[in-house]
Amino acid sequence: MPATLSLFTLYRDPAAAVAWLTGAFGMELVNSYGAEEGTLDHAELRLGEAVVMVQAAADGQTASPLVEGSTSRAPVLSLDSEAEVDALFVRVRDAGATVVQAPGMTPWGNYRFEVLDPEGHQWSVGSYRPGEPWDAQW
Repeated sequence: MPATLSLFTLYRDPAAAVAWLTGAFGMELVNSYGAEEGTLDHAELRLGEAVVMVQAAADGQTASPLVEGSTSRAPVLSLDSEAEVDALFVRVRDAGATVVQAPGMTPWGNYRFEVLDPEGHQWSVGSYRPGEPWDAQW
């Protein structure tokens, strides 16, 4: 059965999150909704085939804490080459991301980096294509 999977994540300041994600990652804002003039309650962003939905968090909802180098959830953004991974790393780092892991190769052959966005959500960016056989990638 054909299926797609999109990321849905909560932010205390969704407008700031959208501004950061579009600036740092180069995502495009494709849809947004605010119940009141000048507010942002829900937004949908796209980068290639990747879709990220940003929603306003309720009081008390925050990103999971970083424990031993990882949070409990990290979206994986897959790029076509190590050069693209390096270029995006510079872009998000320069936009103020907290570096958890600089670009490097994992034992299973994924060239990746890990960062936290301004609200503490972890992002993993690499050359690995989840769901494809490993021998087809390396």
